[in-house]
Amino acid sequence: MKLGFSSNAFKKFSIEDTIHVLSEIGYDGIEILLDVPHAFPPQTSDDKVADIIAKLQERNMSISNLNAFMLYGIKDCWHPSFVEASEAERRQRIDHTHNCIDLAVKLGAKTLSTEPGGPLLGVEREWAHRVFIQAMEELADHAEKAGVTILVEPEPDLLIETSEQFLAFKQAVPSEAIGLNFDIGHFFCVNEDPTALVDKLLPYTKHYHLEDIAADRVHCHLIPGQGAIDIPAVLKTIKATGYTGFITVELYPYEDKAIEAANDAYTYVKQIIDTL
Repeated sequence: MKLGFSSNAFKKFSIEDTIHVLSEIGYDGIEILLDVPHAFPPQTSDDKVADIIAKLQERNMSISNLNAFMLYGIKDCWHPSFVEASEAERRQRIDHTHNCIDLAVKLGAKTLSTEPGGPLLGVEREWAHRVFIQAMEELADHAEKAGVTILVEPEPDLLIETSEQFLAFKQAVPSEAIGLNFDIGHFFCVNEDPTALVDKLLPYTKHYHLEDIAADRVHCHLIPGQGAIDIPAVLKTIKATGYTGFITVELYPYEDKAIEAANDAYTYVKQIIDTL
């Protein structure tokens, strides 16, 4: 397993400086935020792409994943979503994801993660499922041709929260270009045991997000080791599957102390990985 860190905690840094900092700490890879201020597609020129690639090569860093979930470049973290009541807003999210696929090709990245529908605001769940599936079918066609995999990330209070909901979604959208971003903390928040889900979801998991969550299971990302998740057990189970990809730590609430959070997370998680 390789260890990455998401740049969404480093929104007060440039993407180039973030790559430098994370490589100095010891991370193998970086999840690049495809949003402001790092690599929002409308603001990311070919020259900018070349700069990012050059910095990654200079620091011997890989892209662990691309984060196409957040969308502050248009509105906020969740909006516009795939399940907005407004067709125009739904199209904004879909078009953004198309643009992220194209940017993934330029960056040489194989996966990008996105939201599992979005919040249900003024819409019925059945309708939301239908329009989300339609959006994913459209995007899957583009992703298949581009050689990129879109990873849906279940999250509390959004359309898809649980493992069973994700599996039902995958039955409706069987394309291999649609996979799972397994967020360990998110499943813990909805009263599922992430350790028990590793094998269950293995056929679809292409990347893992790691953070800790408090014992009350409120959705607030904590530095690994500071919450209630049995992180050693989860990582041991993942390793036992033969997974050789990235575990990416995601600590976006720590913008004001991003370097400290990245350091603390690395020290804790690397020690576990090295002893497995």
